[in-house]
Amino acid sequence: MVKPAGKIAAHTVKGGAYYEQPLNERMRTFLRLEFLYQQLLIFFEREADWATRATIATLLEILAILSRGDVRSEVHKELDHQLDLLRRFQSQPEVDTRRLDSLVRNLIDSRARLSEIGTKYLQPLKDSEFLNAIKHRSSIPGGTCEFDLPEYSHWLRQTFSRRAEDLSRWIDAIRPLCDAVAEVLWLIRESARPVEKRAINGMYQHNMQKDTSCRLLRVSLPEGSSLFPEISGSQHRFTIRFLDWSTIDSRAVQTGHDVDFQLSIC
Repeated sequence: MVKPAGKIAAHTVKGGAYYEQPLNERMRTFLRLEFLYQQLLIFFEREADWATRATIATLLEILAILSRGDVRSEVHKELDHQLDLLRRFQSQPEVDTRRLDSLVRNLIDSRARLSEIGTKYLQPLKDSEFLNAIKHRSSIPGGTCEFDLPEYSHWLRQTFSRRAEDLSRWIDAIRPLCDAVAEVLWLIRESARPVEKRAINGMYQHNMQKDTSCRLLRVSLPEGSSLFPEISGSQHRFTIRFLDWSTIDSRAVQTGHDVDFQLSIC
């Protein structure tokens, strides 16, 4: 059964933009973690106390995802899967062995770091009364302002180096997992080459072959295009509708023109 259209991750690239759609729950979780981890690292580098607030808020979102289900085990399985795939190429004569060996070593190192943190890696974050107080008040609009959390406000007034020390300790607890997610997503994206496709009257449909394993779709449009894709589907078949965007005050509608785009089935 075709699932309703979901949120699509967009990545701006030279010459255009990629829009991504996960087709299983593992990929949805990985893409969300990647998105939040990138956001966290950007805010972490900025000294303003508002940036520190954003870092804490993003950290708590990551913690919420990691607390649902055994995400660490899912990442471990994906690392093993990618290692198996890469090792199959080691006996191929046309393969760049230096490059392949480097990729294999990176995955082995990521797997080792992930194993080292153990199953209780989130416990220091969960046991932090400071973070728990912020988490509790964050469910209330404006609940983390000064009169609600005076200790938080006082901490935000500390020097950036002092705040960064605490932030680094919390981030280090999740860094091995988030770095591993970023690595496997890169490999998954690189596993498929983009193919030129045409959406007739703004609509493209695709049925997967029975032996095809697809977990992520990537759609590329030229830079400056007024169109964006809306994707609905599953691992068996999917549909892409290209919508014409004008302003935030006008609802985007499906274009009636043929659309040339690039598609990667990863």
